[in-house]
Amino acid sequence: MLDPHKLIILRAVIAAGSVQGAAAGLHLTPATVSQHLQALARQTGLVLFEKSGRGIEATPAALHLAEESSQALADLERLERTVADLRAGRAERITFACFASVAQAWMPHVVGVLRTASPETVVEISINELHPGGGRHQPDIDIRNEALDADPLTIEGYQRHVLAEEELRLVLPLNHPLCSQDAVALVQLRDEAWIDHDIHDGPTGRIITRACTTAGFTPRYVARLDDHHAAISLTAAGLGVTLLPGIALSGLPENLTDRPLTGPTVSRRIVAFTRTHPVRARLIHTALTALREAAAPKTVHAQPGK
Repeated sequence: MLDPHKLIILRAVIAAGSVQGAAAGLHLTPATVSQHLQALARQTGLVLFEKSGRGIEATPAALHLAEESSQALADLERLERTVADLRAGRAERITFACFASVAQAWMPHVVGVLRTASPETVVEISINELHPGGGRHQPDIDIRNEALDADPLTIEGYQRHVLAEEELRLVLPLNHPLCSQDAVALVQLRDEAWIDHDIHDGPTGRIITRACTTAGFTPRYVARLDDHHAAISLTAAGLGVTLLPGIALSGLPENLTDRPLTGPTVSRRIVAFTRTHPVRARLIHTALTALREAAAPKTVHAQPGK
């Protein structure tokens, strides 16, 4: 069996670009790092590094091994935390995958409810926008979004629960000419500079693209990011406009406002998938109830004129 410690060292050397850099980050001597790399090369029968000038360069085999080991090392790290929790008497764990706006807007309430119901439970939350393949491990509850007119999502081994439907709204600086309108037709954004917060073309990004296509244009993006907070910051700097779902609108900077869209409206559905898990069934039910509470309709958008 491969030694996880040697795999960690391999990944560190690749990330640092040198044995010396990895050794400093790992608090080891360069000689020790080199010995571990040589042992890993012997064990795998692979050439892991080749000389390049005065330094070394990872071979394609080393790069592939490092990439493939990522999941296994993450699982081992999680297993170590589980052992620590068991030693401390924290035997229960519940895991979530969700997108960033749900993590910010709803998960504080959900975690609070779970802490009250089961104080020793450990709650893990992964952002599935960044890990579309499922992240480190299978979540107990997976929260996703979909277009209203799309075929309903299904996940094998999970039950589907619709949590909410919400419109995306236009976010723009207070001094923008479109602020004079109570609502903005999507086609009016044809010539605007756009800030994208879904660079990976996830469900929300695809919903926006389809709506713009229906309105007869393609957004002119000046920046594309994978974080809606960063998109808000760029919009606040006057670099463009962006479209955000309702749950992402709380706490907008004072120099921003939002408006509803027409022709067409841009909407999405938020769905929770709960895993069939007999041991955690009680916790999963409690979490789903809390999610429904957090998703209950609220007034989250700015007042006209802000």
